Amino acid sequence: MPPLALDHSANAPTLADCYQGQLVLFTPPLIGGTPPAGAVKASRWRNTVLLEQDLSRYAGRYPGGDKRAITSLWSKWHFSALTVPTMVSHLLLNRDLPVELDEVHVILNEEGCTQRLWLPHEGKPMGTEAGSERFAKLIEQHWAPLIERLAAISGAAPRVFWSNAGGYLDYYVNLLAEHPDVNHEALEAARALLESRHLGGQRNPLFEPVRTYTPDGSDEEKRVRKLCCLRYLLDEFSVCSNCPLEGCDRVARKRVP
Repeated sequence: MPPLALDHSANAPTLADCYQGQLVLFTPPLIGGTPPAGAVKASRWRNTVLLEQDLSRYAGRYPGGDKRAITSLWSKWHFSALTVPTMVSHLLLNRDLPVELDEVHVILNEEGCTQRLWLPHEGKPMGTEAGSERFAKLIEQHWAPLIERLAAISGAAPRVFWSNAGGYLDYYVNLLAEHPDVNHEALEAARALLESRHLGGQRNPLFEPVRTYTPDGSDEEKRVRKLCCLRYLLDEFSVCSNCPLEGCDRVARKRVP
């Protein structure tokens, strides 16, 4: 991937300019102007009734399916769509995107899942803030209030959704770490966030969402999520490749709380 030659001039790359090479298959957010027709205000999800209403479209794919698993899978679509541009902006442009729940509009796909975001602007330049400060808009003003409500309507523990969010954070931080234009201060702040047991004086729900170990009888390291996303509770799915429950039979997995 050729370097983007980032600078602070009027000709500096935009967020969309970064979507090349390893990122070419991802869709950048729409920035500024009027939100497209049909876009959903993410702030409406502060209301559990409206959140459940929006989730029902996706739940229709799995009649009678476990609500915890359905809500978890829906959250993974949203967290992925949100985490990619946030990490690209921080790690490549050193800019803080307006990703607060009250700022974002969401464009849903035919199944009712987040497909693309609309953001009001490209964000502001960052300094040398620590992880807790640098990613506050993402963690405290989007993930935290949304996860609280997802847990409330689904019955799944909040840690399931934090694990989903953290898994994507871990993946995209590692993906962008090798980019020729990565901002090393931002990268270290992101890694510190994933490696810290505490965040703002509280337990860090994003601590080590993915762990590395070497299976018995193998010389190859394997990366495994700390917590399962519960998708195995739906008959249409088995465990994913980095599930901590891989190797357990379905009956045994259903006994795992």
